[in-house]
Amino acid sequence: ISCCSACAIKDDWPGYSLDLFTYPEHYHDDIESVYIPHGVIMNRTERLAHYIMNDFQDDNIMVLCVLKGGYKFCADLVEFIKILGRNSNKYLETRVEFIRLKSYLNDQSTEDLHIIGCQDLSFLRGKVCDFDTGKTMKALLKHVETFEPKMVKVAGLLVKRVPNMAESLTDYVGFEIPNRFVVGYALDYNEYFRDLNHICVISRTGKMKYKI
Repeated sequence: ISCCSACAIKDDWPGYSLDLFTYPEHYHDDIESVYIPHGVIMNRTERLAHYIMNDFQDDNIMVLCVLKGGYKFCADLVEFIKILGRNSNKYLETRVEFIRLKSYLNDQSTEDLHIIGCQDLSFLRGKVCDFDTGKTMKALLKHVETFEPKMVKVAGLLVKRVPNMAESLTDYVGFEIPNRFVVGYALDYNEYFRDLNHICVISRTGKMKYKI
């Protein structure tokens, strides 16, 4: 497997000033800074696509996208894989299926993992699988393995730097970040902020406004 070390963001990184970027104006008081700009996300995702193309050049893969937070990363990653295939002499055929998990209440991860929608993953049997998760990765991997896929690889845009962090379970990592609650690029806080293109740090005002 190709070397795919994460881009590590330092603990004291405050992010970029909001004045440097465009974003939905109604979130002005709800975010503190732009933590990872959209352009940087896209460039890093393209790099991960290169790693995947090199590792699976002779295999077709089934991409299991974890909704809702992973849909933009998944879509962009698969699109980059297709573009790279069209511009080279090898083409990695990809199929995409979707699964939805719920484990957060406000900004806290709960112990309960709820699989919503497609719980029967029998279509994975004998397939090479690549998918993205968060803190619930261990539970989801255990569930996926019961359907006997040929191989499982995990791609994650973000891995948080916490004790027993999930990077050891993630084969393709975009960014390693401090333990901060971030939103945007489909990552939400109680279903808000998914429409942000950048990954941003939510403010205390934002947490209170959208708390349930």
